[in-house]
Amino acid sequence: MKKDQLLLKEIKGCTICQDLPLGPNPILQFSAEARILVAGQAPGQITHHKGRPFDDASGDRLRDWLGIDRDTFYDPQQLAVVPMGFCFPGKGKSGDLAPKAICAETWRHKILDVLPDIELTLVIGKYAMDWHLPNRQEKNLTETVKNWRHYLNRERPVLPLPHPSPRNNIWLKKNSWFEEDLLPELRQRVNELLL
Repeated sequence: MKKDQLLLKEIKGCTICQDLPLGPNPILQFSAEARILVAGQAPGQITHHKGRPFDDASGDRLRDWLGIDRDTFYDPQQLAVVPMGFCFPGKGKSGDLAPKAICAETWRHKILDVLPDIELTLVIGKYAMDWHLPNRQEKNLTETVKNWRHYLNRERPVLPLPHPSPRNNIWLKKNSWFEEDLLPELRQRVNELLL
């Protein structure tokens, strides 16, 4: 078994977070051949039960943003989907709780080490931005996403995105530039990187 698949098997058996409300259930996908990394926050409750990343309304919107179908999205040789926390963290007052930091501390560098061909990292939401763009963000998520060109013009391009959750419908309506300017560029880059 290849190094990336051995690591994935080890992660799928992770039980570090025994205290989670629904128990540990690491949900992610990756392969050493992937050229696009989707760095999200943590699986939601629906995704936890289905066992596949972004297998919910947020995932439908994300796939639309990327301009790809489900088969392409769920092909680990095309896209690595590695959230900041691999398990559902539980519900809070205004949505899901934050991903547990121990997940990224334990696994993130090991995973990135077995993904040598990543040419575009999609950084979804504040927790992923904090990890992938430390000390390089604007004053808030909106301003960081609004300055997306700044992050794409690097040796290892990163594209900050808001979370595709239906909870963000108001944000999307207020920020029409996202759909008009950013999404066409996102779709073009994704199309160029897919096999």
